[in-house]
Order: sequence, then structure tokens, then C-alpha cells
Amino acid sequence: MTGIDIASLAAAGAVLLAVGVVLGRVTAGRGRGEDLDLGTPVERATFHTLHTASLAAPPLRAGLTEDTARKAARRLRSLLGTEALCLTDRESVLAWDGPGGDHHRELVMRRVREMLDSGRSQSLRSDCVDLQCPLRWVVIAPLTGEEGVLGALVAYGSRESAVLARAATEVARWVSVQLELAELDRSRTRIVEAEIRALRAQISPHFIFNSLAAIASFVRTDPERARELLLEFADFTRYSFRRHGDFTHLADELRSIEQYLALAGARFGDRLKVTLQVAPEVLPVALPFLCLQPLVENAVKHGLEDSRDEFKVTIAARDAGAEAVVVIEDNGVGMDPERLRRILAGEQTTSSGIGLSNVDERLRQVYGDDHGLVIETGVGAGMKITLRFPKYRAGVHPAGPGHERDQKRWMAR
Repeated sequence: MTGIDIASLAAAGAVLLAVGVVLGRVTAGRGRGEDLDLGTPVERATFHTLHTASLAAPPLRAGLTEDTARKAARRLRSLLGTEALCLTDRESVLAWDGPGGDHHRELVMRRVREMLDSGRSQSLRSDCVDLQCPLRWVVIAPLTGEEGVLGALVAYGSRESAVLARAATEVARWVSVQLELAELDRSRTRIVEAEIRALRAQISPHFIFNSLAAIASFVRTDPERARELLLEFADFTRYSFRRHGDFTHLADELRSIEQYLALAGARFGDRLKVTLQVAPEVLPVALPFLCLQPLVENAVKHGLEDSRDEFKVTIAARDAGAEAVVVIEDNGVGMDPERLRRILAGEQTTSSGIGLSNVDERLRQVYGDDHGLVIETGVGAGMKITLRFPKYRAGVHPAGPGHERDQKRWMAR
């Protein structure tokens, strides 16, 4: 979790606690005699406040739209206990909950535009000419994001109330935190997509050309092998350039690696020695898309193309209780540890470093800093990369059931 996440969640927690206490003390009398095992009336009212807020949060985490505002408005009105409530953007009312919407919508947007200029909450008379309308007082609080004021939360009451003004302002702050987190989620998604595009760009055109050349060399001498390699090439490129899902299964990633190694083997022949040691029970584990294949590609590229010796690569996946551990080890040229440190810190960029730093950063984003790459290497000493994947992590869900076929294939090996 990033520093931005922690600060935002801490602010959200503080706002919710403040709102819960304020509204809890106001509404404590309403709950006397009910839910006795939840504590005092203030504690019961505070619990109700926090529970209602938790129901309003999910739609707001998708951003400020007509659909999300409509889903959240009823919960927010219940949270504040007001006669009516509406959410707006900078141009129009997105959602209205409660009476008075038919004749207050146009007026409220004039008031909201005044608030947009100052960016400060306002508490004032509604100036409604309908004597039967219960909406006599209005609190307009700004909803903010990274780009400034996005809109407003407007709460209506039957009379002037300092408690309503304070509570509406605090709830608007909490809604703003949810909208900032929504923007953070979108930014993170864009970053992940950009990182995957960078990995796809790393798939060398030379590798594609050499693979096709190797396949062509077998067309006359060994047509069956040429056909098999062509199918491997098609599956490998289809997987590498797929356009959906940030996550995959270990079985799918290993299958892509096997296809890559088959194509590399067609070019380098007996110089490439591969050992696969995979525990079947870890094959369904979910992990970030393209987090293993780039590491193997880096190893093969520098292990074979930079030397004429026999190159050995071992890929092992084992069960470690709550985690799956994958180790990629080779006997290649290795790397200076200080240079590796600079690459992982983003201080140096090389063709081989793109995959290492990209994968390391994505693992830390998804699982935390304690799940980054662990690399043992030295000049001329090969490289050993260890990755740990929690078997269960919220939000880590591969797209599609395609892993079942590859899982059965691996179990039959």
C-alpha cells in the first residue's frame, strides 16, 4: 500500500469517526431500548453511522457519475438524517434523494456555482417559495479531488442547524477521500497497463524474426516439427499480447514460458538446457500477468547470446504453505550486484533491466514491499531470482478459466 493510500484511508477513518460521534450524540435518543447488546445509545448510533457509510463507499470508489451518485445519495441522506440530499458535479445535479427535487434543482445549481468560486462550505436559507415544502435550510459542501472542486454535496433541513452544517461538511470530506481513492485506482490501472505495454515492447523483434526463421528452416527437413513450433509461436504471441486482465494463473504463465523456451531451443539447439520442477498444487495460484516470462527471456537472451557455452536454466515452483515460491536460476554471465541495485532503484535503465525493475515494482504494488524480487548474482556467477506469491490476496483475480487446460497438462507430465 502506498503512502497516498495510507494517508487517504487515515483521513477517511478520522472523518467517519468524527461524523459517527457527532451524529451518534444527536441521534442517541432514537435508539433507546433497541440493540441492547451493541452498547450505549451513543455507541449504537455511532455503529449505525459507520455501517451506513460503509454501504455508501463502494459506488463512490468508482468515481463521481450519475450512476454512482444515485447509488450513494440514499445512503448519504440516511447517514445525515436530512429531509433531502443531492450530489452534483460542476454542471448539473447528478442525483437527488428526498422531496423537493422538482422545484429545487435549478435553484441549487445557482448556489453550487457560487460555492465553486470560493471552494468553501455554505449554510443558508433555501429561499423556497412553496410554503408546504419542508426544505427550509441548505448546507452546500464542496467535493474535491486532485483537480480541485469536482462538485458538491447539498443537504437540506427543515431549520437552521449547526450540527447539520458540521456533519455535512465532514461527510463531504469523506466523500472527497473516496473520490480521490477512485482516481488513485484509475491512475494505478493506467500505470499497470503502461508497464505491461513496456514488457510487450521488450519482446524483441529479433526474437520474433529468429523464431520464424528457425521454423522456416524445418519446413522441408521436418515439417511436423515446423508445424508444432508454429503453433507454439501462435500461442505464445496470443498470450503475450492479450488485452484483458491484469492477473493470470501460474499454469498459464508457465505454459507461456515453455512455449518461449521451445522457440529458443529451435534456434540454439543443444546449447540450451532447461529443467522444470513444478508442484501441481501451485498451478492455480494467481499472479500478475507477464511477471515470470520476462525474467526467463532476460536470462536466455544474455546467457546464450552473450556466450558460446552451454546454458542451463532451472525453473522451480513449490508449495510453501500460504505462498507459492518460484525460483528461476541460470548459469549465465550474471551481473554486478551494484549495477543490479541501481536497476531495481530506477537509477539505471538497460534492455535487461526493463523486465527486472518492471516485475519488481509490480510485485511490490500488488503484494507489498516484502514481496519484491530476491536476486542472487555476481559477475560470471549466473543469477538466481526468487519470487513469492500469496495464494490468496484480495483483488487478485485472473480473467477467464483458461488455466484448467494447462493445469491438467502439467499434472500429466
